[in-house]
Formats: sequence, C-alpha cells, structure tokens
Amino acid sequence: MKIGCPTEIKPQEFRVGITPGAAHEAVDHGHEVIIQSGAGIGAGFDDAAYIAVGAKIVDTAHEVFAIADMIVKVKEPQAEERKMLREGQILFTYLHLAPDPDQTHDLIASGATCIAYETVTDRSGGLPLLAPMSEVAGKLAPQVGAWTLQKANGGRGVLMGGVPGVGPADVVVIGGGVVGTHAARVAAGMGAAVTVLDRSLPRMRYLDDVFGSVFRTRYASKANIAELIAQADMVVGAVLIPGAAAPKLVSRADLGTMKPGSALVDVAIDQGGCFETSHATTHENPIYDVDGIMHYCVANMPGAVARTSTIALGNATMPFMLALADKGWKLACTDDPHLMAGLNIHAGKLTYAAVGQALGLPVIAPETLINVD
Repeated sequence: MKIGCPTEIKPQEFRVGITPGAAHEAVDHGHEVIIQSGAGIGAGFDDAAYIAVGAKIVDTAHEVFAIADMIVKVKEPQAEERKMLREGQILFTYLHLAPDPDQTHDLIASGATCIAYETVTDRSGGLPLLAPMSEVAGKLAPQVGAWTLQKANGGRGVLMGGVPGVGPADVVVIGGGVVGTHAARVAAGMGAAVTVLDRSLPRMRYLDDVFGSVFRTRYASKANIAELIAQADMVVGAVLIPGAAAPKLVSRADLGTMKPGSALVDVAIDQGGCFETSHATTHENPIYDVDGIMHYCVANMPGAVARTSTIALGNATMPFMLALADKGWKLACTDDPHLMAGLNIHAGKLTYAAVGQALGLPVIAPETLINVD
C-alpha cells in the first residue's frame, strides 16, 4: 500500500502523522511511504531522516493525496485538504466530527473511508490513540492555566504554589479520566490546592487509593460544580464522551459567580468544549475574556510540545496503521473490533452513532459495510 503523510496546516500545528520510526516499519512491511517535504521539521525530523529509512519525499500535499492509498495525519483535514480526498482512499487521523458539521459533510461527500483516532477502543474500554494526547494535554493544562492567571495576561495574578504566608491557587478539575488525572497531578505538583470532580464512584475510589491526599475528589453534581467554581482560581474542563459533543457543564451565568480574572482551561474544546462560553483558539492567540473570566481554549494543545507529542502518538498509532496497510481496512476492522470502532465514515455513509446523534444525520452500523462494495 502507498501511505502518505502531508504537512499539517492547522495554525501552529507542528506535529507530524508519521515518524521516521513508523515509516521504517511500514517500509519493512513492503509498503511505500510518501512524506511531504518538511512535514516533520516542527517535531525535529528532517527529510533526511525519512529518506534514510526508505521513504519518498514529495514537494506538495497535492502529490501526497494523489499518490497515497492511505493518508495518515494528526489533526482533522482542513477544508482545502478535504477537497483532495477521493473515493476509496483511507484517512487515518483525529477527526472530532461531532462539533464540526462542515467537515462531516465534506468527508461524507468525498467517498473516503475515514477512521478516527479518538474512537478506536481497547479491551479495557479505553481509547488508546486518544490517551497519549490526553496525557500531554492534561499535563499542559496547569502550565497554560498558570500562565493565563498571570496579571499581564488578564488573570488574577495568583501564583499556583503560593508562598509562605500566602495560600496557593485553588484549582478545580472537572473530569477524572486521563486528562483530569494528569492535570490534577501536575497542578498539585506545582503546589496548588486541587479538587477533581467526577460522576464515577469507582473512578473516584481509584483516584483516592492511588493519590491519597495529593488532591481531593468530589462528586460532579451541579451543586458541587457551582460551589467549587465560585471558589476557584482555575477550572480545567476535562470531560469526554467518546466521539460525541462535550456536555456544557459551566454556563455563562455561572461566570458571574466566579472570581474576576479566574482562568478556564477547556481541554474538551476539540469536542466542542464543556464551557458554554468556549470557542476554539490557537497558540498564536490563545486567551480571550468573557465577563472578566479568562478562557484558554486552544484546540491543539499538544502541538505546543510537538516532538514529545509526535513520538507518543506515533508509538500508539503505528500498529493500527500497519494493520490497515497490511490487510486493507475491511480485513483489519474485521480482525479487530476495536479498530472497527474507529470507523466514522465510509463511501458516503456515516458510521458512528454519537456523531449522527450530535448532527442529526442518519447512521449505518459499520459492521454492515464489510460485505458490500
């Protein structure tokens, strides 16, 4: 199979979909790997690193899309990239379709087979291709939140760890999954007083057992959320419903109860955000003010640490990429129901129920597509 990797064009996105290591593996499996010139530079991989493992370098994204049977990316295809997709081509990348009707309609119209990293599952019910970036984003959230809290950026001017005689920042993390756990660990490590809210009692027991007094846990009832955000200096939104739009857990009216200059860091922004006032921003202009509350809503937070993120993501995606290339999407998905869970669109049909529910579109079960075409 011909596997193509274009340069990411989302603003300030420096990651790359295929590392030289993954390209080496694919070439060893007998596949042709086509990399757009400069695609890996932002993550510290020059063209020579790809050439050394047998990959082919081409100048433009148009060449990559024209040659490749499968496109491997990081971020969802932008509008100009979607125009280059064709019927029968495989797209393997993050998609986050639920809050993005334009992308969804374009991918349906393309006729391509679109497999989303964020909905591939594993035996334990986890999301193995989302987890590495969730870990990165969770660890980044307190860092960027601490920066947002600085007075020069419109924040309250509160230091995360405080100093002797002055208390630390009060940080509330909504969601105790992968993002929330890593955010809480880093915020606590910075000296903040941290509370994690979640609705899963087993999850809260796990967090208490593993982390003890490092941070506190509370049940994520509406009353508790309202009480805690009113006291918080920083709120990290870390909720996830796989493949679906994030629930809005903090309304605009709630902002009026918060301390002026408090920071909201919405890590769920890829799925539409969990604060009513959230809208996607970029690393170039990451913060905005609503009613005196500072919002950090960068939609590709892990892109800020592109090398770490690229290597972590490549380690996770490579086995699935190889399975798709070795077997074709039908056999690969038949052999692995967890990869089948990643199938969101095929040949003009939407195949992921949560996206259909979010966008009001008809959905066909992916399993029914195996014996057609």
